[in-house]
Amino acid sequence: MISFEYIADNIDKWLNNTFSPWLALTIEFVIVGVLCIGLFAVLGLVLIMMERKVSAYMQVRLGPNRVGPKGMFQTVADTLKLLVKEGLTPAGSDKFLFNLAPFVVMIAAMLVLAPIAFAKNFQIWDINIGVLYVSAVSSIGVIGILMAGWASNNKYSLLGAMRSGAQIVSYELSAGLSILVVVIFTGDLSISQIIESQQTGWWIFRGHIPMLIAFIIFIIAVTAETNRAPFDLAEAESELTAGFHTEYSGMKFALFFLAEYVNIFIVCAIGATLFLGGWMPLHIGNWEAFNSIMDWIPSSLWFVGKTFFLIFVIMWFRWTFPRLRIDQLLNLEWKYLLPISMFNLLLATLIAIQGWYF
Repeated sequence: MISFEYIADNIDKWLNNTFSPWLALTIEFVIVGVLCIGLFAVLGLVLIMMERKVSAYMQVRLGPNRVGPKGMFQTVADTLKLLVKEGLTPAGSDKFLFNLAPFVVMIAAMLVLAPIAFAKNFQIWDINIGVLYVSAVSSIGVIGILMAGWASNNKYSLLGAMRSGAQIVSYELSAGLSILVVVIFTGDLSISQIIESQQTGWWIFRGHIPMLIAFIIFIIAVTAETNRAPFDLAEAESELTAGFHTEYSGMKFALFFLAEYVNIFIVCAIGATLFLGGWMPLHIGNWEAFNSIMDWIPSSLWFVGKTFFLIFVIMWFRWTFPRLRIDQLLNLEWKYLLPISMFNLLLATLIAIQGWYF
């Protein structure tokens, strides 16, 4: 069976046999960059359409149904509209920072893709501190949001940016503690090693109650980190018109819009990797016949299936729960999620030391 690993290896061999080592490496960097940009574009189109169809299903209506078969080209039409729209810059804004902010948000999202394993032996950079790298680099995105809010010279934008900063910094604590539970059970920070440790079963099943609690807290925390409803206080339309991107239009607004959906994909990919085995098929102990059947399904399909399942869960949140107030949002983190996460971390440490997991 032709796999992503097979394709990548053959391209690498051909480039190294054809060009000098430094030129071959440069071409590989360019290919990876183009593929990442292409992935972002496709994700934007697919996830926005998925959002619209999921919301329509939740609200018992059709959703987009005019442009293309069953409205499938509606997001393409919206993209073309944003491409031809004029990008306005407010007269009183800091023009350099105002124009830089959308790119900072997108670059942060692109950097986080590096250690994610999309299939077996198929990732950009198998760094041995992958989990730490993801936690650190994903925090850069908030700088772009704060930059956009301040540089816009708009009170609504500034309020939205400050809310977003407080929200992301707060919920990063619970998300980080949930990730640490997985690190304690695996004893490794490498993404590839964490996936390999789930060969006999995914951690959400093998880690008992602490892993289940960590998974639930992780999903809630990353929903808040991506500014998704019911935690979308940073761009609450009823209060702040559009929050930190009130003054943005055209492709600069599109970059913010795209970054939100790309970040959803990234956090769900990380959740699928840490708790649901990533590209690893569903294996149950010594059930050799069952495990061999599961191995027939390509690893890339396992990864995509788990990731999109978590994306659906996050969309389900948006169209089910009402928006929280800012005080409720911060109370949920500091009074409930953080203490539970800290206790859960201690419980996971005890279980890991005693070896009380499957």
